[in-house]
Amino acid sequence: MANGPEEGCADRRTPSLAEYTDGIEKGRPNKNLPSISAIGYDARMGPTEHDHAMLRLAMTPGLGPVLAQRAVASLGSPQAVLDASEHALATIKGIGEARARQIRAGARAANEAAAVQLSLAARLGVSLITFGSPEYPELLGQIPSPPLVLWVRGRLDASDLDRHAVAIVGSRECSTYGLEQAGRFARGLAQSGITVVSGGARGIDSAAHRGALQVSGGRTLVVLGCGLAHCYPPENDRLFAEIVEKSAGAIISELPLDTPPTPENFPARNRIISGLSLGVLVIEAAKRSGALITARVALEDQNREVFALPGRVDSPHSEGSLELLKSGAAGLVTHPEDVIGALEGRARHHHHGTHGALFGSPSASETPATAAPASIDRTLTDRQSAILSALDEARTLDDVLARVGGEAAQVRADLTLLEIKRRIRRVGSKFEATARA
Repeated sequence: MANGPEEGCADRRTPSLAEYTDGIEKGRPNKNLPSISAIGYDARMGPTEHDHAMLRLAMTPGLGPVLAQRAVASLGSPQAVLDASEHALATIKGIGEARARQIRAGARAANEAAAVQLSLAARLGVSLITFGSPEYPELLGQIPSPPLVLWVRGRLDASDLDRHAVAIVGSRECSTYGLEQAGRFARGLAQSGITVVSGGARGIDSAAHRGALQVSGGRTLVVLGCGLAHCYPPENDRLFAEIVEKSAGAIISELPLDTPPTPENFPARNRIISGLSLGVLVIEAAKRSGALITARVALEDQNREVFALPGRVDSPHSEGSLELLKSGAAGLVTHPEDVIGALEGRARHHHHGTHGALFGSPSASETPATAAPASIDRTLTDRQSAILSALDEARTLDDVLARVGGEAAQVRADLTLLEIKRRIRRVGSKFEATARA
């Protein structure tokens, strides 16, 4: 995964913020710019009061994600922070008098800045998801500094289709082997209903996104280190459009929409890639690859699993990956099934909303034979129970879909969860219930 802008990349596709916003307040929008219908995207009808207040906080100088959330916890709501006096702000740990003055002045200016962003978002067909809203990804909200806002083009379904995700990262300067393996692992994970997350850069990132799209119903999330008014890298404009047009995922950024791709944006972007994911797979990374930053953040700051694929010992493309393996920081994997099996506990806890208690009660497969029968198993969703009932004999995915209905991606994800719980197993192209189901 690239950790900075790539040479020769110019913003040749998307108009600038100034072009979009020039004349909006005067009632004279630039009619030569593409409309939402021309772009082909749908945006939410509009932000809630919570969304608008959180956006203003994100646009306020002096308030990063950590301080903003500390202030909200102290004062009760985003709007209460915006309305607070300098004295009230100064009493919050980490703010003090000087920063309180900066925040008060910035909060007033942030109202106009937020309005400009929302106007541009409407023109671009971009949706806003804010920390604390029902649509905000649960896993991302658990990291030490979750972004206050997410700008989203496409469909981010954090509560269902994208609930179980794995990040695939690596260098933009990679070998043919790296490209092949990124696609292979992405396809394998997508076939199991797992969303593939990466950074949209050249090389490993792009191969992972494309691999997921090759699977019917496969999903992928692109987290950019620039605002969504830019396409970066520019040659991926068709790839990003395909993700959106197929409703196969989303393009995501926490940055203001007009933010260009600059090196300082990418380390912070990497925490979102790992934060959205149950684990991070490093396909191929050189010694100074930005993928190693993602792996370190995932392991040390976010308590995520990290995996690495072994590469040639004499290849500079694999030096970073091999170092992760030698140091014990990453688990060695050679097949997509290795990743799925290793994430069993994390997927189970995330499914039950207990991701922070990874070493809590034993899994269903570890409980004694006195465990409750499936008929009263409260750990299953209605759809999972319906799938188990449908598997009175070995059936293909198409057979299961015909009996339980729903979207293929949703059923595939539930089949994966049931397999992780050891309630079903694969037999060739079919699924069958295990003895304890």
